[in-house]
Amino acid sequence: MSPIGILLLFGAMAVPVVALACLRWAAKNGQLQNGDRGALLPFDLEEPLDKATDQILNRKSAKS
Repeated sequence: MSPIGILLLFGAMAVPVVALACLRWAAKNGQLQNGDRGALLPFDLEEPLDKATDQILNRKSAKS
């Protein structure tokens, strides 16, 4: 087998191993406990979750 083939084979085996190691680290350190917290980070008292403050989204339909 050529050196490039060996390198490609090693790379193909290393990527899933590294991905599983990262997933294990995340689970071990509690990174997967509260998935909704990250989704709610952009919202605060000035821009609450239930009120649209975007000018584009709050546009009133054009009256003819």
